[in-house]
Amino acid sequence: MNRFNQINDSFESYQSLIQLYEKYKDESFGDIHLEFHKFFAANMSAALGAVLDKFTANLNSIHFDSIDPQIEAILLKNNFLTYFGKQKAVDTNKTTIKYQRLDSTDGRYFKSYVIKELIEGHNSDLPQMSKGVKEKIVEAICEIFVNAQIHSETEFIYTCGQFFPNKNKIEFTIVDIGIGFREKINKRFETNLRAIKAIKWAVEEKRTTKEGISGGLGLAVLREFVTANKGKMQIVSNDGFYQFNNTGEIQKEFRGEFPGTIVNLQFRTDDDNNYLLKDEININDIF
Repeated sequence: MNRFNQINDSFESYQSLIQLYEKYKDESFGDIHLEFHKFFAANMSAALGAVLDKFTANLNSIHFDSIDPQIEAILLKNNFLTYFGKQKAVDTNKTTIKYQRLDSTDGRYFKSYVIKELIEGHNSDLPQMSKGVKEKIVEAICEIFVNAQIHSETEFIYTCGQFFPNKNKIEFTIVDIGIGFREKINKRFETNLRAIKAIKWAVEEKRTTKEGISGGLGLAVLREFVTANKGKMQIVSNDGFYQFNNTGEIQKEFRGEFPGTIVNLQFRTDDDNNYLLKDEININDIF
C-alpha cells in the first residue's frame, strides 16, 4: 500500500512521487495500490499522471483504494480521475485548470489550452497585464512545451493547474517523461553536468540546446515575471530540484530520479501591479 498524506509543491512531495516511481519502475503485470489523504494539490495531477503512465506502460494496474472525499472531488472536477474510469464532476467554482495528457505533436492545441484555461479562464484572478505581456507569457509557457516536444524524446506531455483563492495563488504545471535536462544538455555540448547544474544553465537568458535556431527565452521570461509577481518557478529533472522566487534560489538533489521533467509555475493573484511591455509605455518595466 502506498499512502500519501500531503502532496503539494514542496521538495518533500516531489520526493514522495520519485520514491513511488523508483519502487515500481521495474514492475510489470503488477497491482499498484494508492491512498490519498489530507491534501493533494490538484496541479500535481500532472506529475502523478506521468508516473502512473510509466507504470501502465509496463502493464501494471492502478488501484485507488482510498481517497479523501475533498481530494476525490477536486480530482473529478479537473478530469484527472476520468483517465482511470471515474465520472467527471462539474467545477461549479471554476478553480481548476483541466488535467490533460497531450501528444507531443499537440503544440497548437496546447497554446489554445493555455490561453483558455490559464490566461482567459482566470483573467479576473491573474495580475493586470497588457495584451503584449499576456502574449509574452503564453509564448514563454509554450516554449516549455516546444522544448519537451523537440528535445526530450517524450511521447506525452502532461499539464494541469489549480486556483487557490484562499492562498491567493494559481499553480500551473507541465510535465514530460523524456530524457531530462541533464542528458539533453550534456549530449548537445559534450559536457558532464549534474542534473541541478544543467537546470541552472537552462534558466539563464538565451540559453538553448537548439542548433541554428533562436530560443531559450521562455524560462528566463517566466523567471523575470515571477520575480516581479512574487510568485515561484520550480523545475524537477532527473535528481535535480531548482526553485526560484523573489527571495532567491534553492537547489537540492533527490534520492532517486524523476523520469523526465516537471516545470511548476506559481502566480500570485494578490498582486496589484499592472504589467506592461517596455514598448507599450515610456518608462522601463520588467520587460
